[in-house]
Amino acid sequence: MPLDWSPTGPDLVAQGDNLDLLPRLPDAAFRLVYLDPPFNTGRVQERQRMQVVRSADGDRTGFAGTRYETLRLQAATFDDRFTDYWAFLEPRLIQAHRLLDERGTLYLHLDYREAHYAKVLLDGLFGRENFLNEIIWAYDYGARAQHRWPAKHDTILVYVKDRRRYHFDAQAVDREPYMAPGLVTAEKAERGKLPTDVWWHTIVSPTGNEKTGYPTQKPVGVLRRIIGASTEPGDWVLDPFAGSGTTGAAARALGRRFVLMDESAAAVEVIRGRLPGVEAV
Repeated sequence: MPLDWSPTGPDLVAQGDNLDLLPRLPDAAFRLVYLDPPFNTGRVQERQRMQVVRSADGDRTGFAGTRYETLRLQAATFDDRFTDYWAFLEPRLIQAHRLLDERGTLYLHLDYREAHYAKVLLDGLFGRENFLNEIIWAYDYGARAQHRWPAKHDTILVYVKDRRRYHFDAQAVDREPYMAPGLVTAEKAERGKLPTDVWWHTIVSPTGNEKTGYPTQKPVGVLRRIIGASTEPGDWVLDPFAGSGTTGAAARALGRRFVLMDESAAAVEVIRGRLPGVEAV
């Protein structure tokens, strides 16, 4: 049965196993597919959510002596352990390749555990000539390892459907500050520079306004850069591992349309709260 999707229809979020949902979409329907699958870390990912409410018996005192109680809400969790990670991921990458249009681009977001295996698999699937970039997203937040160099980056592999026809517009993305602004003219320093394949961007702060409480949430700034460079206004974007819905938030802000998928009811709830009006199927 086809997914209730139309190239002229509304933005969608679909709950279910993406390996069941993806085959129900038509060939070459999307200009961009972004995949941020579980990283196969071997552990359960969890993030606690807290809410502070007024309470006469609360454990905190605020302005003018008002008492507040801290409530720990149910944690958002998912299991990031696989006995055969590539048996899980490969069929989803095959579907992603099918769903890209002739000018389309795939972004596969992984960490150091699996990125090198993914490069070999994607070379075979897309053709080595259609490998565009290895992007390093570097950040500096969280725990510090004591017995090795701390891992503070993710890898995003970028492949295009057809090297001769793909869409890419570096001028459409937000510029970033020069690391040594004194070495360029004042005009260039004020304008900023185009990003390279190394992106310095903070993670979502646990105490920031952007956070949703969903584990492994990615920052909107990273997705804005991806979507801005590889799509045009009105293009369709697909995220089969939507999580907190960051891809949809960035796509909506940039005037793109989107289909999001996640098998977690908690994720779909977060997405619907974050993106009012999105149609759920």
